[in-house]
Amino acid sequence: MTTATSTSTHTSAPILIIGGAGKTGRRVNAILTARGIPTRPVSRSTTPSFDWERPEGWSAALDGASKAYVTYQPDLAVEGATEAIAELAHLARKKGLERVVLLSGRGEPGAQRAEAALQASGVPWTTVRASWFNQNFSEGYLLDSVLAGEVALPAGAVREPFIDADDIAEVVVAALTDERHANRLYEVTGPRALTFADAVGEIAAALGRPVRYVRITPEDFVVTMRAYAPESIVQLLNDLFTVVLDGRNTQVMSGVQEALGRPPCDFSTYVRNTARAGIWSH
Repeated sequence: MTTATSTSTHTSAPILIIGGAGKTGRRVNAILTARGIPTRPVSRSTTPSFDWERPEGWSAALDGASKAYVTYQPDLAVEGATEAIAELAHLARKKGLERVVLLSGRGEPGAQRAEAALQASGVPWTTVRASWFNQNFSEGYLLDSVLAGEVALPAGAVREPFIDADDIAEVVVAALTDERHANRLYEVTGPRALTFADAVGEIAAALGRPVRYVRITPEDFVVTMRAYAPESIVQLLNDLFTVVLDGRNTQVMSGVQEALGRPPCDFSTYVRNTARAGIWSH
């Protein structure tokens, strides 16, 4: 497992975490803080603030930072993301950041254009290209569905190797603290691929109560989601389910093993731990 060694770099300057309150950002922040490494988690509500829609504020967020972990909202696949990542990366190079670690998504051409923009900027980089998060069932938009006993999505029999956010965070921390991960791409997945019906079935079994998976049409999904999210997010999710979830990402990848020297967390372990924590018992 990758640990602090002679190749590790530690400075008194903080590591910038863009999206510091997000699923992976807060985990990265917690690990770094526990190791005594200074951090600067930023969002629209922090001081300094960071807003992807307000590039005039990015400079203040980057000032004095040693490295940066970057998560883009809402997704690297959306229009304008590539240009934003390019602008941020050039600013990071100008300010002398030692590394930019980017969270990306599998099978998304837009995300891969953003990855290329980071690499072309000249700033040292690491890309962590992730599959669907386990935690979407417990910390994201599917939590309410699990609690209600029915998860309805436009996803069929295609299998997805769900990845645990804790594993992503550990890979990111390794990339931020060890020079051996510079200019590397890690494609991270869980150890096996499941359909969404399989995943919901494992959750139901762990809870000992019915939670059923219902496949719905993309049209019905869009109508349902419009009550909960803005149109841009609704269309993004619809694209992810109907375009990206076509089998292109079914293959299990070895990124976690390559970066950390250990296998990734299995979905069943995540389910047991989450059920034990009572998150699905509200």
